[in-house]
Amino acid sequence: MSLEALSADGLPPLREVVRRHGLEPKKALGQNFLFDLNLTGRIARSAGALEGVTVVEVGPGPGGLTRALLAAGAKRVVAIERDPRALPALAEIAAHYPGRLDVIDADAVGFDPRPLVGDGPVRIVANLPYNVATVLLTGWLGAETRDERWPPWWESATLMFQREVAERIVADESDRANYGRLGVLCGWRTQATILFDVAPSAFVPPPKVTSSIVHLRPRPEPLPCRIAALERITRAAFGQRRKMLRQSLKAATPDPARLLAAAGLPETARAEEIPVAGFVALARALEAEGS
Repeated sequence: MSLEALSADGLPPLREVVRRHGLEPKKALGQNFLFDLNLTGRIARSAGALEGVTVVEVGPGPGGLTRALLAAGAKRVVAIERDPRALPALAEIAAHYPGRLDVIDADAVGFDPRPLVGDGPVRIVANLPYNVATVLLTGWLGAETRDERWPPWWESATLMFQREVAERIVADESDRANYGRLGVLCGWRTQATILFDVAPSAFVPPPKVTSSIVHLRPRPEPLPCRIAALERITRAAFGQRRKMLRQSLKAATPDPARLLAAAGLPETARAEEIPVAGFVALARALEAEGS
């Protein structure tokens, strides 16, 4: 291949990589590839200065974002990829950046990367597969494992979601249409911000929805409560979100009135009206009941 055909990072254009390795995106794997290296570079920069940082990436596919992260100076990238077709393409990137890219052939759902990241700061940066994005996020927040340890092993997460999911992540009681269990969990343990949108035309194949880049930074000291209690309360409250809490919380406790009184909340309130601190108070009251 001539030098003129190479990209700015000295590697072949992504379209050529995909063609050569037969990497047609698979819908079953939630794959939508980004070929625009200017856009992947913007995503990498959104994660902040990467010098000295280990980055965990999920679903790198042909490696567009992987290349941007390495070009931006990441000390190491730990890329978790379940599609074996992508491994040869990622191996080419690893050869181009010796000692800086570790490719893990695994399903990221349920996978613990902590033994692989070593010392120093760790950030998660990923164009997440849409079909597992929420599961991965809630896992990193400790909801899947009921992990009470906090702050977590990562110092920030810069992630791509469908726009509607991104709105749910950052929502609070001022955005009642999008506020729900995900917003409470993310608002409790992190500060979450939508950075920018990505149009469907940026992907191959183009999804039917707009995507958004969300940046999450862990709160060093979230309001204290046990995650299992918070999950139980929010599941009950938002499971019947049109009902008043004195009714919806019957799914969590036999005496909602006493729970609401202990938390200092009105019985006539509905779930979407309660701030994160209110749900934490309810969770603590539930713990005190021993329910």
